[in-house]
Amino acid sequence: MTFSSTGKIVVAALAAAALSWVAARGIPGGNSARLAALESGQKEILKEVQGLKAVMQRGAPPPANQAPPAPPPLPVMPIAIDGAAARGRSDARLTLIEFSDFQCPFCARHTRETFAQIQREYVDTGKVRYVFRHFPIESIHPNAFAAARAAECARQQGKFWDMHTRLFANQQQLAETDLVGYAKAAGLDTTAFQRCVATAEVSAKIRQDLDEGARAGISGTPMFFVGTVEEGKVRVLRRLNGAVPFAAFKTALDALLASPNPAPSPSP
Repeated sequence: MTFSSTGKIVVAALAAAALSWVAARGIPGGNSARLAALESGQKEILKEVQGLKAVMQRGAPPPANQAPPAPPPLPVMPIAIDGAAARGRSDARLTLIEFSDFQCPFCARHTRETFAQIQREYVDTGKVRYVFRHFPIESIHPNAFAAARAAECARQQGKFWDMHTRLFANQQQLAETDLVGYAKAAGLDTTAFQRCVATAEVSAKIRQDLDEGARAGISGTPMFFVGTVEEGKVRVLRRLNGAVPFAAFKTALDALLASPNPAPSPSP
């Protein structure tokens, strides 16, 4: 991937200005001390410049002779939603499924910045049903599976969304004692909650979500699928990858709601 001319100018100007500043500093000591300090400063500046270059390259468009990568295919098999936490009317025209990880910072950003807008404009108005399924990535988020168990056990007491909010707001405090504290704050029967999280059944439910997500082609979180319910499962019409802004959801949802017979089409 090539750098744009503007990007090259910015990086070059930054490097030149920073190096001039280091060279002009009054560094005490002999020539060797000055040279050592200058060399150290140059190395630090080089790291910053390389980091800036990497960021700009990631945001740069592909070369003119290179086509953008194709979006991943939509799941062929419909996605089950029985037994999953959900908000909104069961007869809503569209269903939006989120596969998520309570320790994932991007999932937290979606909850913090976008979820409420979707709730207000599409779920509360009866247009969309919102379904949450678990996809804890234990290899990088060691507390995510336990947090998912806590959420499932809260769901059994009718408090899933309360626990959902607490878990995402406290991603750095997901130890067992923390989870019990959140259950108590949410008004759960903590004795029943602790019995629940220790059962094999609740772990099996989360493993089932993981298997379903893997079959749908999920490799990271959050991942969203939009579709229509047919025989208790969702036929996927759109996919949205990552913590995309509300505008991306609005574009996808409005297009599907406006079409009398929406056809499957992966979102870019």
